[in-house]
Amino acid sequence: MTQPPLQPFPEPPGRPHCGHGATPADPVGCRGVHVGEHTACLAHLDEPDRVAYIATLTPGADIDHCGTPFTPELLDQLLNALRDPTTGCPHFGDAWFDEASFSGDAQFDEASFSGNARFGGTSFSGNARFDGASFSGNAQFSEASFSDGAWFVGTSFSSGTRFDGASFSDNARFLGASFSGSVRFDRASFSRDAQFDRASFSSGAWFLETSFSSDARFDGVSFSGNARFDRASFSRDAQFDEASFSSGAWFLGTSFFGNARFGRARFERAPHLGPLVCNGWVVLDRAVFEAPVTLEIAARQVSCARTRWASTATLHLRYAELNLRDAVLEYPVLVAARPDLFSRPWPDSPLPETLLSGQDPGVRLTSLGGVDSAHLALHDVDLSGCRFAGAIHLDQLRVDGWCTFATTPTGWNRRFPWRWSRRNTLAEEHHWRSRTARRPALARGWTAPPQDAPKLKPAAVAALYRQLRKSLEDGKNEPDAADFYYGECEMRRHDTGRPWGERVLLTAYWALSGYGLRAARALAWLGAAMAATIAVMVLWGLPAEDPRPTTTGRQVAAGQQVTLTTDTPKPANPTGPWSERVTAERGEKALRVVINSVVFRSSGQDLTTTGTYTEMASRFAEPVLLGLAVLAVRSRVKR
Repeated sequence: MTQPPLQPFPEPPGRPHCGHGATPADPVGCRGVHVGEHTACLAHLDEPDRVAYIATLTPGADIDHCGTPFTPELLDQLLNALRDPTTGCPHFGDAWFDEASFSGDAQFDEASFSGNARFGGTSFSGNARFDGASFSGNAQFSEASFSDGAWFVGTSFSSGTRFDGASFSDNARFLGASFSGSVRFDRASFSRDAQFDRASFSSGAWFLETSFSSDARFDGVSFSGNARFDRASFSRDAQFDEASFSSGAWFLGTSFFGNARFGRARFERAPHLGPLVCNGWVVLDRAVFEAPVTLEIAARQVSCARTRWASTATLHLRYAELNLRDAVLEYPVLVAARPDLFSRPWPDSPLPETLLSGQDPGVRLTSLGGVDSAHLALHDVDLSGCRFAGAIHLDQLRVDGWCTFATTPTGWNRRFPWRWSRRNTLAEEHHWRSRTARRPALARGWTAPPQDAPKLKPAAVAALYRQLRKSLEDGKNEPDAADFYYGECEMRRHDTGRPWGERVLLTAYWALSGYGLRAARALAWLGAAMAATIAVMVLWGLPAEDPRPTTTGRQVAAGQQVTLTTDTPKPANPTGPWSERVTAERGEKALRVVINSVVFRSSGQDLTTTGTYTEMASRFAEPVLLGLAVLAVRSRVKR
């Protein structure tokens, strides 16, 4: 954005110079006043001439004391001469104090400047007090130096105000100050605390490249025009709690070495916030964004607890842990991790992130509790530590890009379960397993819950898995949705509030195939079932010899009808030692029976009674196991 031109500040009227304080850079020295035949600055006039000059002053008079060195006594004489008898306060017309110096406290409390006031390059060695003062014309403090406290509490600036290049070596207090015109603090430096609490800026407020070496407070400040803190530097905490930004809030290239707090701030028409970099927290708790906005923030932590988004918003973040607990999303809000550096508009170069060097630039979401997720979209966000408990409409949450979840512990255990199958999990399951582990070994690898985490029952965790599974399925992410189905079934299996029969069925489903999602487990059971069937067939199922049909009849006289009966004897159970039963021929026959049973076919082999029932059982169980294995493979490759 192009910077507006600086408001003109009229030059003081031509006055002679007395020559005192002349330097090679300023050979004319300080500005003089004419008394009789003498011309000298107020500080260097003889006492009779000074008294005579001051006697000519009346309230509201124009004065010109550029470059004058003021002592507290001299300043009191000047202020008393200009004091309005009605109000008891000094009253200035045009006041020119450029390059003046005040060796002690400069007391301008309740003073009124009906014309232009110039303090450019002025040096204040003691406290500079302008509490309750009013500036009706332009007020210029450019390049002024405040060695002690600068007090502008309740000061009223009715026109343009400039503090550009000013130096505040001690605390600067602008509490409740009113700036009706534009105000500029460009390149000003605040070495101690800068307090602007409850100040009001009716026009533009410019703090370009301003340096705040200590705490900066703008609590309750009202910015009716553009508020620009471009390339400003905050060495410690900066507070904008309850501030109101009626127009743009520009923090282009701003650096916060401490925390940046915008709690309960109100952004009415701010299109952008940032790009800014913060070494600590960026707090937007209870802030309100009433217009579409784009936030570009590189910070360690960003808190948006109870933040209200009354319009669309895009959060481009880097390095941050984001908290969205109880945030109100009335319109679509996108949270995305920015893969590359933010760029600055002038010059067009990346925003330096030296404050965060060595950190992971990814974005980690920590909480969605209390959020209506119907309008929320996440892109490339780490959800491994996110707590979803308390959120609603999770089935409508959009999870796009490379979003990661927590996983089960890796490695092997000495006791059952020997290892956890690899899958995506929710932080809530980690907390539940860590709390309910009967042995410390079972809790190893599961993340312990924080102190404020609620104790959820398995049924509540299952509901979270169910809603998020629906969200992933709607996004065509079937493999990750399968992991959440596994987690849902796990929680249902451990839910003591469910019927006993259902839990038994789920346990069998888990043991046989991992809820239809573990192909290796189902194939292992299938292999075991086939091996057991083969063993039973070889040992007991195949008869000792294949029965041969036998034809029987009765011999009759020649010429008479003969009746013959052909019958197959029942298979004889094998006898003898097992070593005689286990032969290659019997094994091949048993294998044929088992393979046919897997595909629901009868082998056609004569079997003993034991073999017949074994084949019937295998024809039921083994195809089911094969189907579970196929289902598990399908769940991993389904689009």
